[in-house]
Amino acid sequence: MSSQHFIPPMNYGMIEEDLYRSGQPNELNFPFLEKLGLKTVVWLASEEPNQRFLDFIDDQEIQFHNLGVISSVSTWDPITEEVVLEALEHILNPHNYPMIVMCNLGRHRTGTIVGCLRKLQKWNLTSIFEEYRRYAGPKVRVLNEQFIELFDTDLVRVPVNRPKWL
Repeated sequence: MSSQHFIPPMNYGMIEEDLYRSGQPNELNFPFLEKLGLKTVVWLASEEPNQRFLDFIDDQEIQFHNLGVISSVSTWDPITEEVVLEALEHILNPHNYPMIVMCNLGRHRTGTIVGCLRKLQKWNLTSIFEEYRRYAGPKVRVLNEQFIELFDTDLVRVPVNRPKWL
């Protein structure tokens, strides 16, 4: 009898019901991700995900939205408003659930998207930054926090059929 271990990807967390975040998974994380029954992956890193992960997405028939290619030339470039708005458009569509939002390490780009979502949910900035810092660890990027603080939620098109937590 084999015992299956379920190992979440680094910086994995639940944002809301059926909405998750993480860094790029490896093969050890695939059984865990399979249990989530994902319908959608929103990829934010400027680098392409590794081929094994792309194969996993394909095998599981998961929709893959690569928003990292829109935004930057360098890993260090901050995320753009255009990418945030497109990511939120996917996140606010309940037909895409269960969904995971990820970048290479699940820290900065993912944290910025989640921070903007929290702002849309009317969280206070202290709580938003506390969550951002919990995932960013010692590598907090002040520019990301500034982006979240200045993000104009009026630019977000909230659909009529939106998630019940919004």
